[in-house]
Amino acid sequence: MRSPFKFSLSSMLKQHRRWEKTLTKAVKATRKALVSASSTKPPAPKPTAKPRSATRLEEIKAFGSNPGHLRMFRYVPPDLPKKSPLVVVLHGCHQSAEAYDKGSGWSTLARERGFAVVYAEQKRSNNPNLCFNWFRPSNVTRDRGEVMSIRQMVAKMATGHAIDRKRVFVTGLSAGGAMASAMLAAYPDVFRGGGIIAGLPYGAARDVHRALAAMKSAPERAGQEWGDLVRAASPVKRDFPTVSIWHGTKDHTVSVNNADALLLQWLDVHGLESDAYAQSEVDGHLHRVWKDAGGRIAVELYLIDGMGHGTPLKPRPVSRAKADTPGPYMLDAGISSSMHLATAWGLKKPALLSALKQAAG
Repeated sequence: MRSPFKFSLSSMLKQHRRWEKTLTKAVKATRKALVSASSTKPPAPKPTAKPRSATRLEEIKAFGSNPGHLRMFRYVPPDLPKKSPLVVVLHGCHQSAEAYDKGSGWSTLARERGFAVVYAEQKRSNNPNLCFNWFRPSNVTRDRGEVMSIRQMVAKMATGHAIDRKRVFVTGLSAGGAMASAMLAAYPDVFRGGGIIAGLPYGAARDVHRALAAMKSAPERAGQEWGDLVRAASPVKRDFPTVSIWHGTKDHTVSVNNADALLLQWLDVHGLESDAYAQSEVDGHLHRVWKDAGGRIAVELYLIDGMGHGTPLKPRPVSRAKADTPGPYMLDAGISSSMHLATAWGLKKPALLSALKQAAG
């Protein structure tokens, strides 16, 4: 009987074995190709660590005997030239150096305009509210306590970065503003100018009880009495620093009459009459200036209309580098105290300074 299939059974078995060999070779070739490809494939990237919050400030652990037990932070722009200015910044209560820098934008200005910044930061072991102890004689007397620690920070920056010792400035908010007053009084030979924001005059209090009372209402003293406190704070009797006073008219933490007392104090120190001022409006706020015999602005006052307790800011557009960022005690008032202080102190952008020199020539 003939087979119904076209091919014989033996032929079909031979064909099946040939297909098995061909399939086995194909599988081996595919495996070899896969192994070769995997050996040349770049390794998978390792997971990156979660980015930390950005800050320009660097802590400096050793800067002297540090009798006030403060912390020191600095910002030095890349390639800072020798003989550059230095700004000392003092935060307010319940703040840190980093928080104040984020709000005030001093490190941004330093990078843009070519100067160094140093921050003193309070410790809770010194004051539970992180306030500088501006009311304790042991901390505001020349070469003692917290003022001495801040003075040592200036010396550290001066030697480490060849800072121009004739262009050192200080500014602060609230308790930091009161401590800025103390630095100007205790070290008029160190500072060329200062900015006191929502602060108090030097010698307004000598203990916590009187400090709280002074914050509600500055002690009533004649201009000469206020001035004598500054003159007694240091052996230096001439070339006192310029002073810029900033205060909100709605400040219910530090009464605005402290700005009046600060004016009496520094006008007397500079020998200026209280009514001999020029008045203008800057960004919608009252601005008064008192000039010395040489025509230099010795004392100025900014009264920020409607502002409460804090540092006045004028935030930049999103497209520009961040500076003047609102937050606790950092208030959008349409005027930047940091920007105006830097300009008043001659800390101008290099391009602008060059253009001014060319225009003058």
